[in-house]
Amino acid sequence: MNRLLNLVAFLFFIVSVHAQQTPLFRDSNAPMEERIKDLVSRLTLEEKISLMGYNSPPIERLGIPAYNWWNEALHGVARAGEATVFPQAIALAATFNDSLVHQVAATIATEARAKYNLATAMGRHLQYMGLTFWSPNINIFRDPRWGRGQETYGEDPFLTATMGTAFVKGLQGNDHRYLKAAAAAKHFAVHSGPEKGRHGFNAVVDEKDLRETYLYAFKKLVDAGVESIMCAYNRLNNEPCCASGNLLQQILKNEWHFTGHIVTDCGALDDMVRFHKVYKDNVEAAAAGIRAGVNLDCSNLYQQNLREAINRNLIAEKDIDAALSTLLRTQFKLGFYDDKTHIPFSSLGAESVHNEQHIALARKAAQQSIVLLKNDKGLLPLPRNKYGSIMVLGPNAGALGPMVANYHGMSGNIVTFAEGIAQAAGPATVVQYDQGSDFTDTTRFGGIWAAGESDITIAVIGLTPVYEGEGGDAFLAANGGDKLTLDLPAPHIALLRELRKKNKPVIAVVTAGSNVDISAIEPYADAILLAWYPGEQGGLALADILFGEVSPAGRLPITFYASLSDLPPYENYGMKGRTYRYYDGKVQYPFGYGLSYTSFAYQWNTQPNAVRSANDTLHFSIKIKNTGAMDGDEVAQVYVRYPSLERMPVKELKAFRRVHIKKNEETIVHFSIPLQELQKWDLQQRQWKLYPGDYEIVIGASAADIKLSAPLPIKPARKK
Repeated sequence: MNRLLNLVAFLFFIVSVHAQQTPLFRDSNAPMEERIKDLVSRLTLEEKISLMGYNSPPIERLGIPAYNWWNEALHGVARAGEATVFPQAIALAATFNDSLVHQVAATIATEARAKYNLATAMGRHLQYMGLTFWSPNINIFRDPRWGRGQETYGEDPFLTATMGTAFVKGLQGNDHRYLKAAAAAKHFAVHSGPEKGRHGFNAVVDEKDLRETYLYAFKKLVDAGVESIMCAYNRLNNEPCCASGNLLQQILKNEWHFTGHIVTDCGALDDMVRFHKVYKDNVEAAAAGIRAGVNLDCSNLYQQNLREAINRNLIAEKDIDAALSTLLRTQFKLGFYDDKTHIPFSSLGAESVHNEQHIALARKAAQQSIVLLKNDKGLLPLPRNKYGSIMVLGPNAGALGPMVANYHGMSGNIVTFAEGIAQAAGPATVVQYDQGSDFTDTTRFGGIWAAGESDITIAVIGLTPVYEGEGGDAFLAANGGDKLTLDLPAPHIALLRELRKKNKPVIAVVTAGSNVDISAIEPYADAILLAWYPGEQGGLALADILFGEVSPAGRLPITFYASLSDLPPYENYGMKGRTYRYYDGKVQYPFGYGLSYTSFAYQWNTQPNAVRSANDTLHFSIKIKNTGAMDGDEVAQVYVRYPSLERMPVKELKAFRRVHIKKNEETIVHFSIPLQELQKWDLQQRQWKLYPGDYEIVIGASAADIKLSAPLPIKPARKK
């Protein structure tokens, strides 16, 4: 009996020792909240504070390595060496294919995990090597002057929300326990330029525009489970976004029930002292961030000032504990404190970075993003055997910058437009290349004689990321990253004018991340394509379009205005007169526009059902037939026209579907729209309201090209 008791005691001792050696926060079988509480309890106040800056040091006594929270994945893992470079975000939006965006984001997450595994195995915990990504940018591209508009999904809240949701779900994955990577929706909120004053401007917006336009996509991404929100540099109605009780506490947490962590834009807390001047020093700014709910500081302001904020009784240690606990929850979700054998992504390695499958996906995404703006007399697609000689020229034809945009990774497989065309044309075709012009000289051009001797010319012109982009990065931009005009570079227009004199077919390929004045080159080009910033496979994708391997079906996620004079002042954040939703004047190209090599016919299959209350859902379907001579994609766009009431949109996108249809075949496309999507913000009652009246469902190939329509009467709600 004594031997048995001794054995039991010994086993109990062994278990106890093991338990002491393995802290609760390391026990993957324990409830997460208990693990978080245990870890926080083991940290000193100084250690807690040290973990709340983006570059957090190791806690060696607990075996916690350093971690840098700063990473980017806008259109591929950025700034960390080799990675697949997908088309810029605005180009992804132009695909009107949320399934594709989901696939792209899932691929980015795979490469991110692989790179993280390789780096941490070597003891590297550096910036751009983590799993917390400050993407996507879901600000509304409200004005074409904004240089960072290229990083967004365009001007429409619904399109932005749909693409953003797809990106977040793809990046974070669908494992029931672990995040593959963590996404952050930015910049919260009402942040769309000007870049030159982004650290100090005050966006003045009433609650109707705020709710219906600027916050719509953020709410959808919170509902989709986005792990993080990045608060913006600016003030919103005089209140700094990163210290806004209304924005961060009332709306984000209390109303939307957001449970993830909030991170500042980099230096935003410091801006509240330096530029906004709402706090007298950094200690007050740090305390304000904590009180507002900011968990992570993208600077060292928290690390340097939170202890003094406690000393001044501006906050208490319990406030630090609460903020840190939320931040740590993200790390637990990523598996940072678990044995790697439990994590389903821990085996990903070098073979999962920039492989053939990922490169093929980049090419597909670029194919689907290119927008055909003009195709006079059916010049495109080019018959492969018709042209014996092709001249490719233009400053962007052989350049790398227009391929990769900003926030990009490194690829040893970037195919420029000139290279892609030469490869596709084949060795039996004479393909010449010349830069043609630069960005300043309007009188001297290269390749003009050769263009006159060639059968056809393809000129690649437009903007580059140094002429539009984030302040500081776009160092040649006219206004701190922003544009001052819609003009294409004058030398590029002059180059096309000279080419026109040769009386040979001219195809213009435009690179840009924004609305530019296409009318300036339209008389000189027989066909015009908008290639955006198409990523590493953009050259091959363009060639696929030019030579008819793929029919173009990209659509404009922004309105191409005729003139900036048609718009309100840039600094005005009111939506009146902006975007297709509120602007009904003359445009170059409407929202959703894009040509095809084939043609499609629309007809109703089932018309929208009758609705009775705001809880109903509209259901309807259409038949689309490919009536042309080529297989191709069509993008069916569903808009709602609203009753003629004050401040209602002209029309508004509420559903879309990209479908592939073979020639002479048809497909049925089904749509469902919750009637709650038609609610608008009532300024007096400060709540969402479904206004009664005569609505209309309109379906078309763009916001202006309407194929079908059906009335949608909504009667006043019955009083109980």
